[in-house]
Amino acid sequence: MSSEILQAIEQVGREKGIEVDVIIRAVEDAYAAASKKYYRTKEEIGARFNRTSGALEVFARKKVVESVSNPDLEISLREAEQLSPEANLESVLEIPRPVEGLGRIAAQAAKQIIFQKVREAERENIYKEYSSRIGELINGFVKRFERGSIIVDLGKTEAVLPKKEQSKAEHYNQADRIRAIIVDVDKNAKGPQIILSRTDPRLLIKLFEMEVPEIYDGTVKIEVAVRDAGDRAKIAVRSKDKDVDPVGACVGMKGSRVQAIIRELRGEKIDIVQYSEEISAFVTHALNPARINRVSIVDLEGKVLEVVVDDDQLSLAIGKKGQNVRLASRLVGWRIDIKSEQDKKREVEMEMERMARANRLLETAEDLSIRSLEKLHDAGFTTIGSVIAVGLEGLTAVPSIGPKTAEKILLTLREVLDAPLPEPVEEEPAEAPSEFSDSVVEAAAETATISVDEGGPPTEEAAAAEEE
Repeated sequence: MSSEILQAIEQVGREKGIEVDVIIRAVEDAYAAASKKYYRTKEEIGARFNRTSGALEVFARKKVVESVSNPDLEISLREAEQLSPEANLESVLEIPRPVEGLGRIAAQAAKQIIFQKVREAERENIYKEYSSRIGELINGFVKRFERGSIIVDLGKTEAVLPKKEQSKAEHYNQADRIRAIIVDVDKNAKGPQIILSRTDPRLLIKLFEMEVPEIYDGTVKIEVAVRDAGDRAKIAVRSKDKDVDPVGACVGMKGSRVQAIIRELRGEKIDIVQYSEEISAFVTHALNPARINRVSIVDLEGKVLEVVVDDDQLSLAIGKKGQNVRLASRLVGWRIDIKSEQDKKREVEMEMERMARANRLLETAEDLSIRSLEKLHDAGFTTIGSVIAVGLEGLTAVPSIGPKTAEKILLTLREVLDAPLPEPVEEEPAEAPSEFSDSVVEAAAETATISVDEGGPPTEEAAAAEEE
């Protein structure tokens, strides 16, 4: 009997991948619950599996006390000594209960509890196994579809590929093979739910590890990978060996290695760029295939870069719907502002104009009152830019200028600063007096004309005209 029960327990353990002790504890808990239900008692019932005899022992636990207040949970010292001479106060005595009376209903209840315990143990094992495999590439088969999600059969259990984790370029049918990354294991009442992804950048990294031996052995390292799943991806690679070209190793002979990954990702374009510690060089590589003229840091703390390209390279650098610059920004971890040479030139001209306006004297601000102008002059301000530079706090520090006056002055000067410079006035030629008619002017012009022969004296007509 003993060997038969132990063999059955060990067989269940092997099939379910559960330790024998876990199953034995489940059996003990099941018989304890069934016994309590059968005896309809409020006593604390326990059970123990005897591995030697293979029998189940059922007993009631009671605390030894001097004066019994709850007979279901307590027993007097005198009664306890009759059952066990070693009993003493505050100890817990196990009083045997018969198991022969346990009928079919109790046995069925015990069976249900055993199944429940086994299921819980299975779920716990699955959670422990797959929670330690987050980020790992796993193979499975499409089992069914539920509300846009794909249920994947992993063999031991099922996993779910949510709609948001599916690539827009991919379509699967039932029984299709599928490879995905484990991104999470959700532990809930129905059992652990394994969440898969086909859009995670780690999928791209794992595929490169499988296709490129240099990445697998650590010679080439993928520093960063970003994706717009189903459309385009960028990876930055570096080599620990100066004789190994990291980009060439990933591309492979005639693109064989990267093409295998592109086929797995259903045609997703992949840009492989050289990683660099120098941010300007890294950004230049990241914005491939566009040619970059220069890179400058706008804000070091905020991680903002300005990139200038030729006019014909602007659309290529930005990419379709801003995809190229967006992926490059995620790759380098900086915000990238792209400008063409023409835009940069215009920006410089506008800044120079603004500086010119800022250097204008306060008297040129026509909307500024004479009283405000006097107060500003008394405080030592002479140009528009000097007032705007100190701001509201600087103006209110002047004893004769209050907060409202300061706000009004700043508003007026900012309008002047943002206004275009006046166009230079060109001098127009003087017009003929209105009292002379066109004929008189023409006659005067003819009269003023003197004909002179080469080396000869003036003609009689010319002399007469001169005298007149």
